[in-house]
Amino acid sequence: MEQLKAYAEKLMETAKLPGAFIGIAKEGELVYTKGIGYRDVEQQADVTLDTVFGIGSITKSFTCVAIMQLQEAGKLSVDDPVVKYLPEFRTKDEERTKQITIAHLMSHTSGLPSLPSLYYAMRRSMEIDPALAETGSKFDLTAHEPIDTYEQLMAFIEGQDFALLGEPGTEFSYSNDGYALLGAIIERVSGQTYESFLKEHLLDPANMKHTAFFTEDLGDYDNITTLYTSKKTEEGKEVFAAPLWWDAPSMRAAGFLKSTGRDMLSYAEIFRTGGTVGENRILSQESVQQMIGNYAGLEPSRHYGYGFMVTPEFRGGTLIEHGGALKGIAAQLCILPEESITCVVLTNLDGAPSAELLAATINTAQSLPVEESIVSYSDYPVSSDELEVFTGVYKSGEGEQVQVSFGDGGGLVLTMQGTDYLLRPVGEDSFAFEMSTGLVKWIRFIRDDSGSVIRVSFHFRQLIKEIKEA
Repeated sequence: MEQLKAYAEKLMETAKLPGAFIGIAKEGELVYTKGIGYRDVEQQADVTLDTVFGIGSITKSFTCVAIMQLQEAGKLSVDDPVVKYLPEFRTKDEERTKQITIAHLMSHTSGLPSLPSLYYAMRRSMEIDPALAETGSKFDLTAHEPIDTYEQLMAFIEGQDFALLGEPGTEFSYSNDGYALLGAIIERVSGQTYESFLKEHLLDPANMKHTAFFTEDLGDYDNITTLYTSKKTEEGKEVFAAPLWWDAPSMRAAGFLKSTGRDMLSYAEIFRTGGTVGENRILSQESVQQMIGNYAGLEPSRHYGYGFMVTPEFRGGTLIEHGGALKGIAAQLCILPEESITCVVLTNLDGAPSAELLAATINTAQSLPVEESIVSYSDYPVSSDELEVFTGVYKSGEGEQVQVSFGDGGGLVLTMQGTDYLLRPVGEDSFAFEMSTGLVKWIRFIRDDSGSVIRVSFHFRQLIKEIKEA
């Protein structure tokens, strides 16, 4: 355990990460809980097991639990078309849109590409955030009015000029919009607000006493982290306090919960035990198994279920995981059900190395060296003249952009946020690259029927290749 702490401290120092919580439970009992650094640097306030952090997109699995509960109650089926509950949901491709099911939204296989909706949904809180004056925004927030309601979100989607990525169920691309629509379905089917449904049917039964969408709902509880963000200066990376929590009323189901290490390890019990937390049954065993099913391939060994990424053959067992990120947030949760292990990592800086911390935590929980590789890829032979087709600029509607070009050594280089990464061929149209922290990332290029490369699957989203004008 001391190796994990030393590794985490070194990683945090390099990343200038103010505070982190690392937790491991075995058979539901806490075996390692460590707060490192500060939840508030100025006040020198320590991180504890009960410090509230943002969990970002880990919220998506909570949304899926709510959907499964409604299915168990006979109020919907995940195979129902979305338009059965949201008749206002439309895109330019009317026929395909009618075929999109609730399950397609849960597994990110609806065909919806990345859209800028999230930023307009967060517009009101972003515009009053002093931190943006320091860091700037990659979006012109004034380009569209705030998207405050589900109805406004569906109108926005309908008004966008995009093509679906493929037939529903055939193309994986991470979609915050899809999860926002799940929140709308939960409200219409249950007759409750999304937030109140989650509290009544999940948070309270799972004994998650300090988990909420708003810190105000925690009353006078003050063990809440300050958020931190960073900016580039001539001296390098400068981290500073940015305490305003961003909110998006129409997209809370996609990633706006706040929680603690203790509460998250309690939540993880649902997937370790097959549906229960203590004596309270949250889901049936069948629903838990359905949530970790294989609905979309992510990487050669990993797939997406409902709100979770799943590696079915991980060191002799199963790895269930998800991360979350937003301003001031980088979080990770995992479950190793066969070994009765659950782990959580919570941090208070966006861009923090939470995935690296989780990998080290998993290794520690499994009594392996702290820096043991979580995933590896074998080389795949590709001739240099076959690489030209992959070069170009790829963009998503959420503002992500990468460029693929030839490096000095003749191989392909991925340029992201001003940093170059050497791409190593590891499969047909697939490459891997290593981050400065040692974390290995995987990307896959997507071709059309004629064989031309049109998109790249990167950071779980499909980025569309820019077409050069003749």
